[in-house]
Amino acid sequence: MSRRITLATFGHEHDALTAAAELRRHGFQLIDVYSPHAIHRMDEVLGLKPSRLTWVCFVCGAVGAIGMLWFQHWASAVSWPINVGGKPWNSLPAEVPVAFEMLVLLAAFGSVLAFFAVSRLFPGKRPDASARGATDDKYVIAIDESPGASDAVTLDQLLCAHGVAEVRERIVEEERWT
Repeated sequence: MSRRITLATFGHEHDALTAAAELRRHGFQLIDVYSPHAIHRMDEVLGLKPSRLTWVCFVCGAVGAIGMLWFQHWASAVSWPINVGGKPWNSLPAEVPVAFEMLVLLAAFGSVLAFFAVSRLFPGKRPDASARGATDDKYVIAIDESPGASDAVTLDQLLCAHGVAEVRERIVEEERWT
């Protein structure tokens, strides 16, 4: 099944932010906003929930640190205890730097892999070039225009009031947006 969307291109960040807020206030369904950088407060305007990526990072880091502390204790005190100058076999201060490095490593890898999984970025994925210029210097708002979802006259008035540079309509396959 195909879906009809409107792509409104803006030249300035502020215009895109105010237009998105005004469109949401009038009941239009915004699919996404494409921009060359993150726009402050755009997540609030789009009604997005806070990211759970921080929790993924915390859990992966905790697993890395605890796992490395356990492994170092096992290796130095259980599996291969060596008495060196009367020092204890399980010296926590000696194990902290390596545990910290493992914490950082697993937190970073876990966050990146979780981001790729949630964003559905995988090898061989075909790029969607619907928002041309959004990675350079344009700000593009994708608006749902399925039957009953929007009023074309009100949409045109709102976009013109906020200084839209270009408006394009596209028909895309439904599976790309689910």
